[in-house]
Amino acid sequence: MASTRRIELLLTSNVENLGIVGDIVRIRMGYARNYLLPMGLAEVPTPEKIEALTEAREIALKEHEAKRSEQASIIENLEGIVLTITRSANDQGGLYGSVTQRDIADALIENGFSVDTRAVRLHQAIRRIGEYHITIQFGSDLRADVEVLVNPDRPLEDREDMEFDDEGNLIIVEKKDAVEEVEESSDLPANAEITE
Repeated sequence: MASTRRIELLLTSNVENLGIVGDIVRIRMGYARNYLLPMGLAEVPTPEKIEALTEAREIALKEHEAKRSEQASIIENLEGIVLTITRSANDQGGLYGSVTQRDIADALIENGFSVDTRAVRLHQAIRRIGEYHITIQFGSDLRADVEVLVNPDRPLEDREDMEFDDEGNLIIVEKKDAVEEVEESSDLPANAEITE
């Protein structure tokens, strides 16, 4: 069984999803040993180090509150937004490529919403034309649902006139126009008279 020993460390920098400068956090030994300590993001807390970081902590708290209010404003404005993304697709509605978190974040930025890619909660890339409901989430409590319409870049052919086999491949059926059949069956010149 893996060790669940934890250690208390003082954060010397803001660490996303963990805390801000001056926070004392209890974390697993491996996370401290492999990431926080080598990167210089945390150290062993002492009263002197805590006191030295009080000014940086106050600045970080103000920045955090400003960022949080900006995110709350973005979430409030995102309610009811419908994004339309146009992509190349085959006649069955399958996309050539996919729509990813980055594509959705870029579309939101183009529409004036400052949204980071990590805020877009997309479990897997979108690979078909259609309508999707995507969650935009900041932190644990700020979230909004956005409707994303993925449209083809050209009209899809009418599927009623097309036949597909069991694997979804198009079956090509050759049809001749009635005019062509009449011309081929008649060996008479166009101005000839028929007499009996």
